[in-house]
Amino acid sequence: MKILKELCAIHSPSGEEKLISQYLKRYISENMSSWKKKPIIYSEKGFQDCIILSFGIARTAIYAHMDSIGFTVKYNNEIIKIGGPVTDENILLVGHDSIGQIEGKLIKKDKKLFVDFKRTIERGTSLTFKPNFRETSNHIQSCYLDNRLGVWNALKVAETLENGIIVFSSWEEHGGGSVGYLTNFIFNKFNIYNALISDITWITKGIQENNGVVISLRDSGIPRKEFINRIIAITKESGIKYQLEVEDSGGSDGNEIQKSPYPIDWCFIGAAEMNVHSPDEKVHKEDINSMVSLYKLLMEKL
Repeated sequence: MKILKELCAIHSPSGEEKLISQYLKRYISENMSSWKKKPIIYSEKGFQDCIILSFGIARTAIYAHMDSIGFTVKYNNEIIKIGGPVTDENILLVGHDSIGQIEGKLIKKDKKLFVDFKRTIERGTSLTFKPNFRETSNHIQSCYLDNRLGVWNALKVAETLENGIIVFSSWEEHGGGSVGYLTNFIFNKFNIYNALISDITWITKGIQENNGVVISLRDSGIPRKEFINRIIAITKESGIKYQLEVEDSGGSDGNEIQKSPYPIDWCFIGAAEMNVHSPDEKVHKEDINSMVSLYKLLMEKL
Protein backbone atom coordinates (compact mmCIF):
# COMPACT_ATOMS: atom_id res chain seq x y z
CA MET A 1 0.00 0.00 0.00
CA LYS A 2 3.05 2.29 -0.13
CA ILE A 3 2.13 3.58 -3.58
CA LEU A 4 -1.48 4.25 -2.54
CA LYS A 5 -0.24 6.22 0.49
CA GLU A 6 1.99 8.31 -1.77
CA LEU A 7 -0.86 8.92 -4.21
CA CYS A 8 -3.22 10.07 -1.43
CA ALA A 9 -0.67 12.64 -0.24
CA ILE A 10 -0.25 14.38 -3.62
CA HIS A 11 -1.79 17.85 -3.84
CA SER A 12 -3.80 17.65 -7.07
CA PRO A 13 -7.34 19.03 -6.85
CA SER A 14 -9.36 19.52 -10.04
CA GLY A 15 -7.48 21.86 -12.35
CA GLU A 16 -4.11 21.13 -10.74
CA GLU A 17 -3.40 17.58 -11.86
CA LYS A 18 0.19 18.36 -12.84
CA LEU A 19 1.80 16.91 -9.71
CA ILE A 20 0.00 13.57 -9.84
CA SER A 21 0.57 13.40 -13.60
CA GLN A 22 4.29 13.85 -13.02
CA TYR A 23 4.24 11.18 -10.32
CA LEU A 24 2.47 8.70 -12.61
CA LYS A 25 4.82 9.34 -15.52
CA ARG A 26 7.80 8.75 -13.25
CA TYR A 27 6.25 5.63 -11.68
CA ILE A 28 5.33 4.13 -15.06
CA SER A 29 8.76 4.83 -16.49
CA GLU A 30 10.50 3.21 -13.52
CA ASN A 31 8.25 0.14 -13.27
CA MET A 32 6.94 -0.81 -16.72
CA SER A 33 9.99 -2.94 -17.53
CA SER A 34 8.74 -5.42 -14.91
CA TRP A 35 5.17 -5.50 -16.27
CA LYS A 36 3.99 -8.38 -18.43
CA LYS A 37 3.77 -6.09 -21.45
CA LYS A 38 5.40 -2.69 -21.86
CA PRO A 39 2.84 -0.03 -22.86
CA ILE A 40 3.06 2.82 -25.32
CA ILE A 41 2.66 6.07 -23.38
CA TYR A 42 0.65 8.94 -24.85
CA SER A 43 1.04 12.22 -23.00
CA GLU A 44 0.78 14.78 -25.73
CA LYS A 45 0.53 18.54 -25.42
CA GLY A 46 -3.12 18.38 -26.42
CA PHE A 47 -3.81 16.04 -23.50
CA GLN A 48 -3.01 18.74 -20.92
CA ASP A 49 -1.99 16.68 -17.83
CA CYS A 50 -3.78 13.48 -18.86
CA ILE A 51 -2.05 10.21 -19.73
CA ILE A 52 -3.03 7.26 -21.93
CA LEU A 53 -1.32 3.86 -21.84
CA SER A 54 -1.79 1.42 -24.71
CA PHE A 55 -1.13 -2.33 -24.30
CA GLY A 56 -1.18 -4.80 -27.19
CA ILE A 57 -4.36 -4.98 -29.27
CA ALA A 58 -6.88 -3.12 -27.14
CA ARG A 59 -10.62 -3.80 -26.92
CA THR A 60 -11.47 -2.15 -23.60
CA ALA A 61 -10.34 1.02 -21.81
CA ILE A 62 -10.06 1.76 -18.10
CA TYR A 63 -10.71 5.36 -17.06
CA ALA A 64 -9.36 6.61 -13.71
CA HIS A 65 -9.56 10.28 -12.80
CA MET A 66 -6.51 11.79 -11.12
CA ASP A 67 -8.03 14.84 -9.44
CA SER A 68 -9.51 15.33 -6.00
CA ILE A 69 -11.94 17.66 -4.30
CA GLY A 70 -10.61 20.67 -2.38
CA PHE A 71 -10.98 24.42 -1.95
CA THR A 72 -9.91 27.62 -3.69
CA VAL A 73 -8.92 30.70 -1.67
CA LYS A 74 -11.07 33.70 -2.56
CA TYR A 75 -10.57 37.03 -0.73
CA ASN A 76 -9.36 37.56 2.84
CA ASN A 77 -8.93 33.82 3.35
CA GLU A 78 -12.49 32.96 2.39
CA ILE A 79 -12.56 29.61 0.58
CA ILE A 80 -14.92 28.12 -1.98
CA LYS A 81 -15.40 24.46 -2.80
CA ILE A 82 -13.80 22.44 -5.58
CA GLY A 83 -16.29 19.64 -6.14
CA GLY A 84 -18.24 18.54 -3.07
CA PRO A 85 -15.94 18.29 -0.03
CA VAL A 86 -17.15 17.91 3.55
CA THR A 87 -16.96 21.30 5.30
CA ASP A 88 -16.92 20.45 9.00
CA GLU A 89 -15.22 23.05 11.18
CA ASN A 90 -11.63 22.42 12.35
CA ILE A 91 -10.73 20.18 9.40
CA LEU A 92 -7.06 20.80 8.64
CA LEU A 93 -6.35 22.22 5.17
CA VAL A 94 -2.95 22.46 3.52
CA GLY A 95 -1.44 24.06 0.43
CA HIS A 96 1.15 26.60 -0.61
CA ASP A 97 1.43 29.94 -2.36
CA SER A 98 4.43 32.00 -3.49
CA ILE A 99 5.11 33.05 0.11
CA GLY A 100 5.27 29.57 1.58
CA GLN A 101 3.47 26.57 3.03
CA ILE A 102 -0.06 26.85 4.43
CA GLU A 103 -1.80 24.84 7.13
CA GLY A 104 -4.94 26.04 8.84
CA LYS A 105 -8.32 24.96 10.16
CA LEU A 106 -11.56 25.34 8.25
CA ILE A 107 -13.92 27.74 10.05
CA LYS A 108 -17.37 29.13 9.32
CA LYS A 109 -18.49 32.76 9.61
CA ASP A 110 -21.84 34.15 8.49
CA LYS A 111 -22.58 31.02 6.43
CA LYS A 112 -19.26 31.37 4.58
CA LEU A 113 -16.15 29.19 4.73
CA PHE A 114 -12.70 30.44 5.73
CA VAL A 115 -9.30 29.02 6.55
CA ASP A 116 -7.80 30.17 9.84
CA PHE A 117 -4.24 31.16 8.92
CA LYS A 118 -1.81 33.75 10.28
CA ARG A 119 -1.57 35.77 7.07
CA THR A 120 -3.61 36.54 3.99
CA ILE A 121 -3.27 33.72 1.48
CA GLU A 122 -2.80 34.62 -2.16
CA ARG A 123 -5.99 34.58 -4.21
CA GLY A 124 -6.52 31.46 -6.28
CA THR A 125 -4.41 29.23 -4.04
CA SER A 126 -5.84 25.72 -3.74
CA LEU A 127 -6.15 23.89 -0.44
CA THR A 128 -6.77 20.22 0.23
CA PHE A 129 -7.31 18.04 3.29
CA LYS A 130 -4.15 17.33 5.28
CA PRO A 131 -3.11 13.72 4.54
CA ASN A 132 -3.37 11.18 7.36
CA PHE A 133 -3.04 7.69 5.89
CA ARG A 134 -4.06 4.85 8.22
CA GLU A 135 -3.95 1.09 7.65
CA THR A 136 -5.31 -1.74 9.78
CA SER A 137 -5.68 -5.45 9.09
CA ASN A 138 -9.07 -4.81 7.46
CA HIS A 139 -9.22 -1.18 6.30
CA ILE A 140 -7.48 1.64 4.52
CA GLN A 141 -8.40 5.14 5.69
CA SER A 142 -7.28 8.46 4.24
CA CYS A 143 -8.41 11.54 2.43
CA TYR A 144 -8.66 11.15 -1.34
CA LEU A 145 -9.17 7.41 -1.64
CA ASP A 146 -11.65 8.82 -4.16
CA ASN A 147 -10.02 8.52 -6.57
CA ARG A 148 -6.42 7.70 -5.79
CA LEU A 149 -7.61 4.16 -5.10
CA GLY A 150 -9.08 4.05 -8.61
CA VAL A 151 -5.71 5.20 -10.00
CA TRP A 152 -3.89 2.62 -7.88
CA ASN A 153 -6.26 -0.09 -9.16
CA ALA A 154 -5.38 0.87 -12.76
CA LEU A 155 -1.66 0.62 -11.94
CA LYS A 156 -2.17 -2.84 -10.43
CA VAL A 157 -4.04 -3.99 -13.53
CA ALA A 158 -1.24 -2.58 -15.70
CA GLU A 159 1.24 -5.00 -14.16
CA THR A 160 -0.31 -7.99 -15.96
CA LEU A 161 -2.31 -6.32 -18.73
CA GLU A 162 -1.63 -7.66 -22.23
CA ASN A 163 -4.34 -5.94 -24.28
CA GLY A 164 -6.11 -2.75 -23.29
CA ILE A 165 -6.05 0.99 -22.71
CA ILE A 166 -5.64 2.87 -19.43
CA VAL A 167 -6.76 6.50 -19.37
CA PHE A 168 -5.79 8.84 -16.52
CA SER A 169 -8.22 11.76 -16.78
CA SER A 170 -8.73 15.18 -15.16
CA TRP A 171 -11.45 17.41 -13.69
CA GLU A 172 -13.93 14.68 -12.81
CA GLU A 173 -14.69 16.11 -9.35
CA HIS A 174 -15.66 19.51 -10.75
CA GLY A 175 -17.66 18.75 -13.86
CA GLY A 176 -15.37 16.81 -16.18
CA GLY A 177 -13.86 18.23 -19.33
CA SER A 178 -11.00 15.96 -20.39
CA VAL A 179 -12.93 12.79 -21.18
CA GLY A 180 -14.32 14.11 -24.46
CA TYR A 181 -10.98 14.61 -26.17
CA LEU A 182 -9.44 11.52 -24.58
CA THR A 183 -12.35 9.41 -25.82
CA ASN A 184 -12.01 10.92 -29.28
CA PHE A 185 -8.36 9.83 -29.31
CA ILE A 186 -8.84 6.23 -28.18
CA PHE A 187 -11.92 5.66 -30.32
CA ASN A 188 -10.33 6.92 -33.53
CA LYS A 189 -6.89 5.43 -32.95
CA PHE A 190 -7.77 2.09 -31.33
CA ASN A 191 -11.45 1.44 -32.21
CA ILE A 192 -12.38 1.12 -28.54
CA TYR A 193 -16.04 0.31 -27.84
CA ASN A 194 -15.90 -0.70 -24.14
CA ALA A 195 -14.95 1.32 -21.06
CA LEU A 196 -14.68 0.54 -17.34
CA ILE A 197 -14.72 3.43 -14.87
CA SER A 198 -12.20 2.80 -12.09
CA ASP A 199 -13.63 4.99 -9.36
CA ILE A 200 -14.88 4.76 -5.77
CA THR A 201 -18.54 4.68 -4.78
CA TRP A 202 -20.42 5.03 -1.47
CA ILE A 203 -21.61 2.85 1.36
CA THR A 204 -25.42 3.22 1.37
CA LYS A 205 -28.42 1.29 2.68
CA GLY A 206 -28.07 -0.98 -0.34
CA ILE A 207 -24.27 -1.26 -0.39
CA GLN A 208 -22.23 -2.59 2.53
CA GLU A 209 -18.54 -2.96 3.23
CA ASN A 210 -16.86 -6.34 2.78
CA ASN A 211 -19.59 -7.45 0.38
CA GLY A 212 -17.40 -7.16 -2.69
CA VAL A 213 -16.73 -4.75 -5.51
CA VAL A 214 -19.69 -2.64 -6.65
CA ILE A 215 -21.04 -2.84 -10.20
CA SER A 216 -23.21 0.22 -10.80
CA LEU A 217 -26.37 -0.38 -12.81
CA ARG A 218 -27.01 3.37 -12.99
CA ASP A 219 -26.47 6.71 -11.27
CA SER A 220 -27.30 10.05 -12.89
CA GLY A 221 -26.27 8.33 -16.12
CA ILE A 222 -27.71 5.11 -17.50
CA PRO A 223 -25.28 2.73 -19.22
CA ARG A 224 -26.49 0.30 -21.88
CA LYS A 225 -28.12 -2.72 -20.25
CA GLU A 226 -26.70 -5.29 -22.65
CA PHE A 227 -23.15 -4.28 -21.71
CA ILE A 228 -23.90 -4.36 -17.99
CA ASN A 229 -25.46 -7.83 -18.36
CA ARG A 230 -22.27 -9.11 -20.02
CA ILE A 231 -20.21 -7.82 -17.10
CA ILE A 232 -22.52 -9.37 -14.51
CA ALA A 233 -22.48 -12.73 -16.32
CA ILE A 234 -18.66 -12.78 -16.39
CA THR A 235 -18.53 -11.80 -12.72
CA LYS A 236 -21.03 -14.46 -11.64
CA GLU A 237 -19.12 -17.17 -13.43
CA SER A 238 -15.83 -16.07 -11.84
CA GLY A 239 -16.99 -16.31 -8.25
CA ILE A 240 -15.58 -12.87 -7.44
CA LYS A 241 -17.60 -11.24 -4.67
CA TYR A 242 -19.70 -8.32 -5.95
CA GLN A 243 -22.68 -6.04 -5.25
CA LEU A 244 -25.12 -4.26 -7.56
CA GLU A 245 -25.76 -0.55 -7.11
CA VAL A 246 -28.73 1.53 -8.27
CA GLU A 247 -28.64 5.28 -7.57
CA ASP A 248 -30.43 8.34 -8.92
CA SER A 249 -27.60 10.84 -8.48
CA GLY A 250 -23.84 11.05 -8.71
CA GLY A 251 -21.74 10.58 -11.78
CA SER A 252 -18.31 9.86 -13.15
CA ASP A 253 -16.23 9.79 -16.30
CA GLY A 254 -18.84 7.36 -17.61
CA ASN A 255 -21.37 10.17 -17.83
CA GLU A 256 -18.96 12.16 -19.97
CA ILE A 257 -18.49 9.17 -22.28
CA GLN A 258 -22.27 8.85 -22.60
CA LYS A 259 -22.54 12.53 -23.57
CA SER A 260 -19.81 12.16 -26.19
CA PRO A 261 -20.58 11.38 -29.86
CA TYR A 262 -18.80 8.00 -29.62
CA PRO A 263 -20.61 4.62 -29.35
CA ILE A 264 -18.66 3.41 -26.32
CA ASP A 265 -20.37 1.27 -23.69
CA TRP A 266 -19.32 1.98 -20.11
CA CYS A 267 -19.77 0.69 -16.60
CA PHE A 268 -18.74 2.16 -13.24
CA ILE A 269 -17.04 -0.54 -11.13
CA GLY A 270 -15.36 0.19 -7.82
CA ALA A 271 -15.01 -0.41 -4.11
CA ALA A 272 -17.40 1.41 -1.76
CA GLU A 273 -16.20 3.78 0.94
CA MET A 274 -17.47 5.32 4.16
CA ASN A 275 -17.06 9.00 5.07
CA VAL A 276 -17.29 10.19 1.48
CA HIS A 277 -15.36 13.33 0.44
CA SER A 278 -13.94 13.76 3.93
CA PRO A 279 -10.42 13.52 5.40
CA ASP A 280 -11.40 10.07 6.71
CA GLU A 281 -12.58 8.06 3.70
CA LYS A 282 -12.48 4.38 4.60
CA VAL A 283 -12.49 1.24 2.44
CA HIS A 284 -12.39 -2.45 3.37
CA LYS A 285 -9.35 -4.29 2.00
CA GLU A 286 -11.40 -7.25 0.75
CA ASP A 287 -13.45 -4.88 -1.41
CA ILE A 288 -10.20 -3.48 -2.81
CA ASN A 289 -8.97 -7.00 -3.59
CA SER A 290 -12.20 -7.92 -5.39
CA MET A 291 -12.00 -4.67 -7.39
CA VAL A 292 -8.51 -5.47 -8.68
CA SER A 293 -9.45 -9.10 -9.43
CA LEU A 294 -12.55 -8.15 -11.39
CA TYR A 295 -10.77 -5.52 -13.45
CA LYS A 296 -8.04 -7.96 -14.42
CA LEU A 297 -10.66 -10.52 -15.44
CA LEU A 298 -12.82 -8.10 -17.42
CA MET A 299 -9.85 -6.74 -19.35
CA GLU A 300 -9.26 -10.30 -20.55
CA LYS A 301 -12.89 -11.27 -21.25
CA LEU A 302 -14.60 -8.18 -22.70
